[in-house]
Amino acid sequence: MIVTIVGVGYVGLVSSAVFSDFGNVVFGLDVDEKRIERLQRGEIPFYEPGLTELVKRNLREKRLRFTTSYKDAVSQSDIVFICVGTPPKENGEADVTYIFDAAKKMAKYLQEGAIVVLKSTAPPSTTDAITRLIRERTKRSFSVAACPEFLREGSAVSDYLAPDRVVFGVSDEKSKEMLFRLHQPIKGERVVLDPKGAMMVKYASNAFLASKISFANAIANLCDRVGTDVKPVLDGLGIDRRIGRSFLYPGVGYGGSCFPKDVLALISIAKKYRYDFTFLKVVHKMNEEQIPYFIEKAEKHLGTLKNKEIAILGLSFKPNTDDLREAPSIKIITKLQKKGAKVTAYDPVAMENAKKLLKDVKYAKNPFDAVEGKDALFLVTEWNQFHELDLPAMKKAMRYPLLLDGRNFYDPDTLKAIGFIYEGVGR
Repeated sequence: MIVTIVGVGYVGLVSSAVFSDFGNVVFGLDVDEKRIERLQRGEIPFYEPGLTELVKRNLREKRLRFTTSYKDAVSQSDIVFICVGTPPKENGEADVTYIFDAAKKMAKYLQEGAIVVLKSTAPPSTTDAITRLIRERTKRSFSVAACPEFLREGSAVSDYLAPDRVVFGVSDEKSKEMLFRLHQPIKGERVVLDPKGAMMVKYASNAFLASKISFANAIANLCDRVGTDVKPVLDGLGIDRRIGRSFLYPGVGYGGSCFPKDVLALISIAKKYRYDFTFLKVVHKMNEEQIPYFIEKAEKHLGTLKNKEIAILGLSFKPNTDDLREAPSIKIITKLQKKGAKVTAYDPVAMENAKKLLKDVKYAKNPFDAVEGKDALFLVTEWNQFHELDLPAMKKAMRYPLLLDGRNFYDPDTLKAIGFIYEGVGR
């Protein structure tokens, strides 16, 4: 098949690389000329394990082509995916401007019988709007479908190849057959429903996972007050197959490009349909409260944070990515600075991105450099390499051995035996 991916950001670039690796000719289309020029040279604009090799291989084989021309790409394609961003508006609503812009631009170039597939996360009514916009601009027949993504940053390539499920929102048999054929090499259960239902699966999935995190945080905060360890409590809870252990991990809250945005977007969607989604409002409120609660743990030991030297280990919102969108580290550092603290940070891959967002932060060469002479250490992102640190040496290098474990990454007894004053979440 010949496929166009409109928008080669995170989802679009991974999609382009995977589909071209299956033997399809794929056009990665974007209006950002500089990004396209970099991609044509095989330069990946963000960190994602395994993606660089995949892109370079398919560029060499001439199956993957990057362009800024709708005419060159769309006019040749059987299927056109929309993978542009849907950033949140101030009221939490998803901004679908880029989706509508893409639909308008592609309309006059669509082949007869082409399938336009919405992969961007957008309100369920968006597929109807796309249909109207294209129909106003072409007399050719076409179909509009939805195929939401469920990629985890840091493992996106493997997630694409072996997901739990592939969701197809289709309104006709041809779209179903074509999308099934395109996704044939991909493992996972097939879920077929209408386009609106497919987009609801996406929103409901992210909202539910965010809810599990907020619930775990609530139980952890209560365990702090009760005086018991939350880890075995959640282990006991997760053994129940009706509940499961995944995402029942307390910490400094969820972040990233999906959970915060999609929770607020679903609240906004519900409001449009006159439904007050009180449950999700509480999930969001609890997530917002988790970072102040965590910082209070530092104040309990240090008193005022004014002029205190604080080390931050981990900046990206999760391991194996350099993504700082809604990263808890940004909020933690900002709040610490407002309280007068001086911050030094280290992250394996995200420091260059952080420099664009944060002011008055020192960046360390390595974890040991970050903690030397500091009054406290905040572990914010659970990079695997942080397991291998020389913790006794780091403890000796600190002015005051306070370790605040925002991911419950370390064993409290081990840290206390080394001589740290340990604070986790519910531990």
